[in-house]
Amino acid sequence: MRILLLTHSFNSLAQRLFVTLGAQGHELSVEFDINDAVTTQAVELWQPDLIIAPFLKRAIPEALWRDHTCLIVHPGIPGDRGPSSLDWAILDNEREWGVTVLQAEAEMDAGPIWASELFAMRDAAKSSLYRNEMTDAAVKAVLLAVERFEGGNFAPCRLDHPDPSVRGRERPSVRHTNRTIDWARDNTRTVLRKIHSADGMPGVKTQLFGRSVHLHDAHPANALSGAPGTVLARSGPAIAIATSDSAVWIGHLRNRAAEHSFKLPATRVLADEAAALPETPVDSNHGYREIRYEESGRVGFLHFAFHNGAMGTEQCERLLAAYRHALKQDTRVLVLTGGPDFWSNGMNLNLIEAADSAADDSWRNINAIDDLAEAILRTESHLTIAALQGNSGAGGVFLARACDRVWMRDGVMLNPHYKDMGNLYGSEFWTYSLTRYAGAENATRITQARLPMGAREALELGLADEYFTGPRDSFLDDIAARAKGLAASRDLDALFAAKAERRNADEATKPLAQYREEELERMRLNFYGFDPSYHIARYNFVAKVPKSRTPVTIARHRDTRARNHWRNAS
Repeated sequence: MRILLLTHSFNSLAQRLFVTLGAQGHELSVEFDINDAVTTQAVELWQPDLIIAPFLKRAIPEALWRDHTCLIVHPGIPGDRGPSSLDWAILDNEREWGVTVLQAEAEMDAGPIWASELFAMRDAAKSSLYRNEMTDAAVKAVLLAVERFEGGNFAPCRLDHPDPSVRGRERPSVRHTNRTIDWARDNTRTVLRKIHSADGMPGVKTQLFGRSVHLHDAHPANALSGAPGTVLARSGPAIAIATSDSAVWIGHLRNRAAEHSFKLPATRVLADEAAALPETPVDSNHGYREIRYEESGRVGFLHFAFHNGAMGTEQCERLLAAYRHALKQDTRVLVLTGGPDFWSNGMNLNLIEAADSAADDSWRNINAIDDLAEAILRTESHLTIAALQGNSGAGGVFLARACDRVWMRDGVMLNPHYKDMGNLYGSEFWTYSLTRYAGAENATRITQARLPMGAREALELGLADEYFTGPRDSFLDDIAARAKGLAASRDLDALFAAKAERRNADEATKPLAQYREEELERMRLNFYGFDPSYHIARYNFVAKVPKSRTPVTIARHRDTRARNHWRNAS
């Protein structure tokens, strides 16, 4: 079928549906829901058999849902209505929640139901639940709804009458008062639940040192305690605030009254106050732990869970130090696991935007990532494996490809391109590693298409070497078992010899230093040249400026060649 994805933005769920439905043979096009006229024009150009709305912030125009079947992906169980569904589920401590695919009608979230899927809730932030369990459930529900629509014989059901077995109900938007923290009474679990419910946006508003700030990125700090509401310590980018029974680490804050009103590390927003706090070493057992190393037999595991996958200069330097420490251990295989939500998304654009010189900070950041990538590429003592349990984008994808093996969880999304960030050229030795593993033709396709891809396509194109289809929770266990088998293999010495031979041959043909110099010369122009595209795109990204149009790479209805291809194929 020809399907139009109508969405507020091309978020993780929209990307996953774009890739999954496309793999099933459907012809997909995307339109950002900017206004009624643009949406109507998209429908007229694409003439879709079906419209699917994975992420909207306003109602679909009546003229469209009356003439076309429009399926809304609602992040709630059947009967649930309202814009804050997942927020309420977290606040209410639901142990199970769901996704409902329903047909658009005049009343919001009240149309007939085409499919629904339940999922177990974790004690996790809203964005993490959305990106993982909810997205997995949404894909299953949408695929079932599409199958039913194609079949032509399914009659969607209504929930017109109260049903005591249905827990879903209409709920208003969550307000600030619904998640206000009472520091004197709320224990750590309650504080975490309130902040988790507002993760991403808008955060939880509170007062710290006489300033009104929004809290983000919360984790338990059980080793600390003090007068409730008191800021106790700092650790890396985070500050610790005492609760009624222990404390929480707050990694990021947002101060709307500050010059930089977007999300930044807590110790950056409260720099003067934080400097006077006692320090708990970052990455220590009791600190704000972004990097963690462990071993099992002859396999080392390097975990790094940076907020939103963004890696600033200092984080890259700490990760490089941890990587070098891991290489000194008595192991043969080193697995780089990233974090549960992201492996890496490359440079930290928020920190760059807040810097005195964005160009200088960009330059320091890309060189720090390159130092890490080069250390991985030059590793002789270990076989290195990038284990992608979470999504990855831009430089993070090519940092992973610097490893000897890239193993992915099925369901992980990659965005292996830089161009949407102001035609950024990119580094991380992608001109070397991508051509080596993917070949010149695929390298061009990957970097020029500017499209998301899933694990299967990444394997076909050489961005990945293997993907795992088991449950999300078993991925790291599966990786560990496979890595241990590799470390115990009789062929390991031969693999090391082949690795060394290939690296020496490649170095003789063209040194890594030359690849780096050539890439950074192009990056220097992005940062310091006359074209301000990168700086404009970065500002728009950090400030969350709404898109004024949909990129033609995904808005295929605005590409004459794509429309003609579909008509000819039909």
